[in-house]
Amino acid sequence: MTKSKLTFSGSEIPQVNYFLFLLKWLVIASFISIFIGSSVAFFLLSLDSVTQFRESNLWIIWLLPIAGLLIGLSYHYFGTSVVKGNNLLLEEFHTPKQIIPFKMAPLVLFGTLLTHLCGGSAGREGTAVQMGGAIADQFTKLLKISPSDRKLLLIIGISGGFAAVFGTPIAGAIFALEMMVVGRMRYETLLPSIIAAVASNYVCLLWGVHHTSYVIPEVPTMNLQNLIITISAGILFGLTALWFSKSIHFVSSFSSKLISYAPLRPFIGGIFIALFVFFMGSTKFIGLGIPTIVEAFQFSLPASDFAIKLLITAFTLGVGFKGGEVTPLFFIGATLGSALFMFLPLPVALLAGMGFVAVFSGATNTPIACTFMGIELFGAESALYIAVACFVSYLFSGHTGIYSSQIIGSSKHFIYAKLKGKRLSDL
Repeated sequence: MTKSKLTFSGSEIPQVNYFLFLLKWLVIASFISIFIGSSVAFFLLSLDSVTQFRESNLWIIWLLPIAGLLIGLSYHYFGTSVVKGNNLLLEEFHTPKQIIPFKMAPLVLFGTLLTHLCGGSAGREGTAVQMGGAIADQFTKLLKISPSDRKLLLIIGISGGFAAVFGTPIAGAIFALEMMVVGRMRYETLLPSIIAAVASNYVCLLWGVHHTSYVIPEVPTMNLQNLIITISAGILFGLTALWFSKSIHFVSSFSSKLISYAPLRPFIGGIFIALFVFFMGSTKFIGLGIPTIVEAFQFSLPASDFAIKLLITAFTLGVGFKGGEVTPLFFIGATLGSALFMFLPLPVALLAGMGFVAVFSGATNTPIACTFMGIELFGAESALYIAVACFVSYLFSGHTGIYSSQIIGSSKHFIYAKLKGKRLSDL
């Protein structure tokens, strides 16, 4: 009988390979996060400045058509390769073709700041994620990254950008995984993702960025009655997410057919938005809408608030202005939840918090990330309500979403199993 010899090479001891993997991505993710966190900090501080300037100089809203024209021209002549935005990141993850051009970062930064300066209704997540993805992908050649590892770089860029812009590292790490494939996550990418999320958020905070605080002071015990109420609210949040996603795609498709020259779409759209603000006599529904979101946690707001914000945001982004969809989704969800206080016997802050993340969950197909976001923002006491609302909303939003290049990895119901492997844009 021959005796087997014990060897101690890295290939024979799995933990050695695990440690080398950890060390490698700890260094790479941390290094890249310095650039991502700093870029997002610059973006957030700049966004705060342009918002304050707009609110102090409301005449600038009449320049929104000119701003739209400048954004349209910049993408038409310099940014055709990056005009898909977040969908380009998804496409490069699934079917790699070329390194994402670095110009994606300055173009989306310029477009978003100009949109907010002149009064468009948009968010900030899309900008941060695109900046993070573009920055991270530039290291593919510099570090001689393999094609398989390049996917990890894209994950790092997305998680770092998302975590830094909202101050939610756990949600950012999971969001980067969940957004890639509906109903599936690649766990081998989780470690680099969480490292990048934590590091980017830390770097962003070092630059003096402050995130808005939201409080849910009262959380009742979960029982059968409250479970049914939460499910009912979740259904409404999911249908609202469906409405939002369909509205953006409709406006984008309709404006493309109606106006063939792309730069004119945001120009003409800007005229309508400026007139809307003038006749409304309020800036409540433009920009991020943070003050109204905060109010939603304190008072029951009119049901019309969420509908108006939904339509004006879908119109703003659909005609070609730049910015994210997520903060407007926070506004839509929080104000809808707040309005439901008139009909559902739950605390107004809890309903607003549920809507805040649940509408986002349905529109992005990321219920786990949104559940963790709710816990990070509002505290663990509301976790059960947040989780139920997010997963019900995810189900009832159907196979739609704001990211049309998402691939269905697992259908939301077994009777739709044939949809597996299709992009949302194919449906």
